[in-house]
Amino acid sequence: MSDISIISAILVVVVAFLAGLEGILDQFQFHQPIIACTLIGLVTGHLEAGVMLGGSLQLIALGWANIGAAVAPDAALASVAAAIILIKGGDFSRDAIGVAQGVAIPLAVAGLFLTTLVRTVSVSLVHGADKAAKEGNIAGVERFHLMALALQGLRIAIPAALLLAIPTEAVQSALEAMPDWLIGGMNVGGGMVVAVGYAMVINMMATREVWPFFALGFVFAAIGDITLIGLGAIGVAIALIYLNLSKKGGSGNGGGSASNDPIGDILEDY
Repeated sequence: MSDISIISAILVVVVAFLAGLEGILDQFQFHQPIIACTLIGLVTGHLEAGVMLGGSLQLIALGWANIGAAVAPDAALASVAAAIILIKGGDFSRDAIGVAQGVAIPLAVAGLFLTTLVRTVSVSLVHGADKAAKEGNIAGVERFHLMALALQGLRIAIPAALLLAIPTEAVQSALEAMPDWLIGGMNVGGGMVVAVGYAMVINMMATREVWPFFALGFVFAAIGDITLIGLGAIGVAIALIYLNLSKKGGSGNGGGSASNDPIGDILEDY
């Protein structure tokens, strides 16, 4: 069983409220899956499971961004709800994390409705703030501002509280009742979404100079004896080497004018 204590439940709601705020503020990044899921795992005593779920969801959320009038899926609601479902399910295996990850995707899309609802309500608050500003009432402007932020926090905190109110046995029974084909499909689908999100990020940052480092990362990751700390040290070392070479410049086009990108100059020679 994985019952959540009253104190833990309150802390989860607090984390959910902060995640909702950060969905707008973007200052401390509490809405990012790696942060939200880790904090929920920490306050419920399942830190490792929270980190694993958050890391998986973060790869998906890397490709989510608001572009113009197009609003990205709600990463905050997806992270918080998926983490609560995973914790209450009591199973922290790879398959269970895959199921929680698969559930997070439709929840993220459903979160768009809550986002639209809150922003619609906030329109009246903006008019109230405008009226207070015309009257020179700075305190009134601040109150309307805080009310709008509170609505953003409640947008995530209320669904989190409702999920916490569901009996643990009901969540576990629902997860156990899922057939193997559905669990397998959700794992495959979640993995595909991760790959698509990561590919979108690579597509945005891919340049001729970055591809060699990208290939090296796969090679080093395939070596089982290298830990994550070792991979991080290798990455820092390569970055420092690149920066030092960039300061010196390269020959460029067989000895012509040098640029600030020595690797690019080397590739130009070929």
